[in-house]
Amino acid sequence: MDALNLLREMPKVDLHVHLDGSLRAGTLLRLAEKQGVPLPASAEAELAPYIQVDERCGSLTEYLTKFDFVLPLLQTEEALEQVAFEAVEQAAGQRIRYLEIRFAPRLHRRKGLTADQAIETVIQGLDRGQRQFGVKARCIAICMRHDAGADNREVVEAASRWLGKGLVAVDLAGDESAYPAALFRDVFDRARRLGLPVTIHAGEAAGPANIEEAILRLGARRIGHGVRAKEDPAVLRLVRDRRIPLEMCPTSNIQTKAVDGWDAYPIREYFDQGLVLTVNTDNPGVSGTTILKEYEALAERFGFAPREIAKLILNGVEASFLEPEEKVELKKEFETAMSRLGIGENVPDQ
Repeated sequence: MDALNLLREMPKVDLHVHLDGSLRAGTLLRLAEKQGVPLPASAEAELAPYIQVDERCGSLTEYLTKFDFVLPLLQTEEALEQVAFEAVEQAAGQRIRYLEIRFAPRLHRRKGLTADQAIETVIQGLDRGQRQFGVKARCIAICMRHDAGADNREVVEAASRWLGKGLVAVDLAGDESAYPAALFRDVFDRARRLGLPVTIHAGEAAGPANIEEAILRLGARRIGHGVRAKEDPAVLRLVRDRRIPLEMCPTSNIQTKAVDGWDAYPIREYFDQGLVLTVNTDNPGVSGTTILKEYEALAERFGFAPREIAKLILNGVEASFLEPEEKVELKKEFETAMSRLGIGENVPDQ
């Protein structure tokens, strides 16, 4: 089997994917029609410029404007349940066997949904997808950097009520450069007291100090992106020595200008230095990517061999927020599948 087909056949994991960044143009058209919302185009191809970026994207700020177009249509239980279901459907098409999809409940409250209702509805969509497509799917509730502390504490409290019922963690996302991680110590102290696992967007639009803060003060067990860790050798050592998994999203990181370009992308450097890395899509609809495209880019641009990519995938299993028993079962499933593909043994340690 050639390398490309091998990548296609591998079971995969996506730990960092945003619900509102996963919509297909066809879904957007159907939601708009059902809700009576006019759109600037009536054909899928014509909608692409409104919902998708490419490598000409100038910044994270420009990238985030695509969500402003989509969010008005994601304010009902029916819409949230459907897009959550379709996220699992898309994952199944990529041979993703485990999916953690994240969303900010407070961004879906314009028509009166509570945080609890939003979380419950997304879980229902994921559960329907899991039953139909056999993909294990869980959700992560996001606190937004631009929200007041009380608003984010509300999200944390709601998330705690769904922990173990389809929700596995909480996150912090938004304008990292304007709202540093240190502003959210009290919110994530409450999350830890409630037993919620934590992942934090850090080291994407701002420097490594946010990564350090996220780990040491906010209790992050994983870091979303983390591409700028290398700017401070002490932070890089912290990430490596504590075995904090980085949720790297190559295509998105290039588009948002987290780094200057593919030549500056540090994934090979981090891998060779022994950091725990996972590879994810971030926003497949906005970035025009799939998990397969991400792995193809690693193979073509950085020379990652199939066994190295298998290691990244197994890192994703280990880094998941699944319960220990579920994680053991999933790891066995992945190792068996990799072995059948001839890459299950002697996967290089990091």
